[in-house]
Parts: sequence; structure tokens; C-alpha cells
Amino acid sequence: MFKRIAAILVLSMTMSVYAAEIPVDAKLDYNQGIDFYKLGMYERAIECFRSATRTYPDYVDAYYNLGTVLEYLKQYAEAISAYKQVYVRNPNDYEVVYKLAFLSSKLEDYDKAAEYIKLIPQTSSYYYKAQEVAESIKITTVTPPAPVNVPSKIAHYPGVYENILSPTGVTTDAFGNVYVATFSDNTIIKITPDGKRQVFLKSELINGPISLAADSVGNIYVSNYNTNNVLKITPLGQASVLVSKVDKPYGLHVEGNMLFITCQGSNSVLRQKIDK
Repeated sequence: MFKRIAAILVLSMTMSVYAAEIPVDAKLDYNQGIDFYKLGMYERAIECFRSATRTYPDYVDAYYNLGTVLEYLKQYAEAISAYKQVYVRNPNDYEVVYKLAFLSSKLEDYDKAAEYIKLIPQTSSYYYKAQEVAESIKITTVTPPAPVNVPSKIAHYPGVYENILSPTGVTTDAFGNVYVATFSDNTIIKITPDGKRQVFLKSELINGPISLAADSVGNIYVSNYNTNNVLKITPLGQASVLVSKVDKPYGLHVEGNMLFITCQGSNSVLRQKIDK
């Protein structure tokens, strides 16, 4: 929840593009706000973030952090006001649009929640989370997830994703997201096209993940080397065992409605039909 507060170093790099424009007083208030948050002094943090935005009305990160603290304190109406300031300056920040939809639903302003949900395209990593909000408030006007052909947004130039603990399998989806399995941490990490990193799934069902594969509608398949099974994870992060009693599953490959699994323990390749 406190992504831009907790990840101070990342945040400071994202601000560097326009940091020269921000007055020193606004920067000082902003940094003090972060310090107060880390001390659990939330009201003082709120005061500092507000002061930063008064000094520099286009201070997007200050508005975001203000909204985050207010949301944490369950002051939803005020949090919405702060997030709106981010939205008007960057309508393509779909994380903020999702937050506006979610908080509007919390305040039972379902019409407004529906308006925000409709703004989130299927190409956004927040599309499926928005669909969860839509489902929870019974919005029927939102188009359900469907396979779409969109240009990949994965970076097509050399680079490195650093600081990933014991990475093993890797795959991508049609929306440009990269998924990485971490063997020792039993976690699937998701990296969005804009480089944001998040935990896609950490579950007791994951045990020694080796390979990953994705189908055309965004389901992710995981070979669990330590528990001799293969998992299916939906785009909403719901995991289930697809195939059990696989002798040391290793490599995975999806072709149409078939999943191919290499089995090191039995020196074989298993074909498994998948329902998308």
C-alpha cells in the first residue's frame, strides 16, 4: 500500500525528471512527511504532504503519498480528493484510477466507481483488480475479461531486472507483464511494462517453482519441483493444482490448449489439456 513511501530510493529516482522544478521548501516538507510516516506520526505526515502541495501544486508524488496515508487511516473521502489531484495531472496512472474506483465503492458511490473502472483498459495490470471491484458491487456494464490481441509492451532492448532472489522460470503475458519464479522464496514476482515490481503470488501451494508458462488469456502455469505438481494461477491470482503426481516437473510449454511438461524423475514429457 505504501509503495511510494516505503520505496524511498525508487521514488527519488522517479522524481528526478522534474525534481529541478520543485521548490526546496516543498522538497523539505515532502521528505519530512516520509520521516513522520516511518515514525508512525501519520497526522504530522499528512500536514507535511499538504504543505508540499501548497508550495508546489503539481507535486504528484506528494498527492499520492497524502492519499496513501489517508486511505490507511480510512479517511476515504479525503483520500479520494488527494488521488484525484494525481489523476487530473496524469489520467494514465491506472493504479490511481483503480484506487479511485475502490475507494468510491467503499463509500458506496457505485456510479462513480463504475465510471473509474471503465477508464482502465485491458492492457493495464490493474484491469483485473478493477474487475474484482466491479464484481463485488455487481456492476454489469463492465466488459468481462476476454482474449485480446494487443502489441507487446515488453522492452525490446538490452537491460537487466536486478535484485531478484534465486530466479528460475520466467514468462510474459499479452499485456507486457514479466513473471519470474523465485525458487528459494516460493514466490511469483510480476514486473509491469513500466518497471513496477510486485508480488503476484506467494502461497503455500508454491514449493520449489522451476518453470513458468502463460496461455493466451493470462493464466500462469508453475512447475513445482519440490512437491511434484503443476499449478495454474488465474490472472486474478487464484492458484490451484492442475496436475499432481508429476515426477520432478521441470520445463513447461503452452501450445494452444495443450501444456507440455518435462518430467526429470521419469525421463518423459507429459501432455496435459488445459481449459482456459
